[in-house]
Amino acid sequence: MDFPLARQYFYQEIDQPDERIDLAKAALHIAQEEYPQLDPAEYLSALDTMAAEVSERLPAQRYPLRVIQTVNQYLYSDLGFTGNSADYYDPRNSFLNDVIDRRTGIPITLSLLYLEIARRIDFPMVGVGMPGHFLIRPDFEGAGICVDAFNAGEILFPEDCKERLSRMYGHRVALQPEFLEPVSPRHFLARMLSNLKLIYVSQGDAPRALAAVDRILLLFPETPTELRDRGILYYQLGYRPEAIRELEVYLARVPGAGDAGAIRQLVQRLRSDI
Repeated sequence: MDFPLARQYFYQEIDQPDERIDLAKAALHIAQEEYPQLDPAEYLSALDTMAAEVSERLPAQRYPLRVIQTVNQYLYSDLGFTGNSADYYDPRNSFLNDVIDRRTGIPITLSLLYLEIARRIDFPMVGVGMPGHFLIRPDFEGAGICVDAFNAGEILFPEDCKERLSRMYGHRVALQPEFLEPVSPRHFLARMLSNLKLIYVSQGDAPRALAAVDRILLLFPETPTELRDRGILYYQLGYRPEAIRELEVYLARVPGAGDAGAIRQLVQRLRSDI
């Protein structure tokens, strides 16, 4: 099986300590598998330009809310970035180059855009993986707010986050502290790839779903469910020995999994067909 050049670039970027991973560059290498002619430097330069234009607009007193308002005005009012509610599951929403070109995306990619501008203007922000909807927040003590990059940079207080969770689940949900904990670069990228994986699985696009799983496993090689899913995708693509190998590793690591019986039956069937 071929190992695309973009995958090699992606691996080079993530094969270092978390604090040194360039999220934008890694995200562009994800997109590079879909767009082999993509030049990451072009889009990194676009981010530099956007940040420089925001810097020119910043007030002399850089109070957090004023900074956020300035970024919001620039991104959403001036440039017209918006959350893609109309076609949320379009794969292009998960590719940073498309988000920049089309000025629309999903919560995590619009959050990435926002974070990259914030980083370039020396305004510390982090991503937070609140269930169901990715947010960002200023990264300093006592900030007490989150920003919803999908909804025009809406400022959310903890009670707002709690109400949003309750609406999402249809009942009152306690806002657990871990919901607003910073997301590491690796988990950030894995969440982006998981979105792509789910989209491609729903579209019946096994080769692209497999490519997403492969990259998740570059980030987290020991994830049993991803090994299982890679085995199933190998099976769907007709790679039987590879499917058996991955599924047996999954069973060895989580023999008591709820789907272990079904996976064992699949492995037996695959072995009998070889």
